[in-house]
Parts: sequence; structure tokens; C-alpha cells
Amino acid sequence: MSEFRRGVRLGIDVGRARIGVARCDPDGMLAVPVETVPRNEHSLMRLRELIDEYEPIEIVIGLPINLRGDSTASTDDAIAFARQVEESVRKPVRMIDERLSTVTAHSALRSSGRSQRGSRSIVDQIAAVVLLQHAIDIEKSTGKPAGTLLEPDEDSRAHD
Repeated sequence: MSEFRRGVRLGIDVGRARIGVARCDPDGMLAVPVETVPRNEHSLMRLRELIDEYEPIEIVIGLPINLRGDSTASTDDAIAFARQVEESVRKPVRMIDERLSTVTAHSALRSSGRSQRGSRSIVDQIAAVVLLQHAIDIEKSTGKPAGTLLEPDEDSRAHD
């Protein structure tokens, strides 16, 4: 078993309207919310700013697959967005199964007494925290990074 790779990581929960962002400390002790980025033409620019600020060793992006393990339109959207992030920042991007991360986030907010309507602005951050903490915990328990490293697209390699 190899040791935990030291360094900050960013977790990203990609939604159609909002993108939740979380980070962890260099020792991977705890994932914490950073912000919710509106999903629009400025999203990548804001994510680049956060990546410049936190200088992560890698970015963990949630891969939304259904409970049977099948791909959906959201899966394709998340992969396409992850490719844009990877091409934009040239940092390793890992895709990690995020089944139930949003459900877990809503449940945590409900148990803390927050209404679903009043929690929309932070639920995406909490989902990013859940998936990043899951990735950290997997790596600490197995010694292997969680998820799948996103390979550069053939088209982008041809332009390098």
C-alpha cells in the first residue's frame, strides 16, 4: 500500500445550473465548502481563479451515473465539462462516482434544520464536500487515488 499523496485537492460537483466547489487541506484531513459557481460562460474562468488560488495537486469531479451504474445525459455533461477544466488548467482531473452525493448533501442539510428551498445556494458545495471527502477516504484506506484519471482527449493531444 502506498502512502497518501500530500497536497490540496479541489472537488467539483457539476450541475446544470450551478457548480459546487470544495477543497481539502494538504494532509487530506477534511473537505470543506468553497463556493457555488453559477454555470454559465464565466464558469471556467472562475474555476481557473480558484485553482490558481488553492494550487491543488488534482481536481476531483463527480461522475453522475444512475443507481444501476449506467451513463446518463448528466454523465456526458460532466465528462465534457471535466475535459474543459483539464484542458483549461492542465492539472490532473479524476472522475469519481458521485451516486448519492447530492442526496447525502440534502439529507445533511435537512438534519441540520435547513429547508431545501433555503439551501439551494449551498447544496452544491455540500455535494462537492461529500464527493471530495469520499475520494480522500478511499485513497487513505487503499493507498490508491479514487476514481479514474481523465485521459486527455485525442483532439487536444493533436494540438500540443
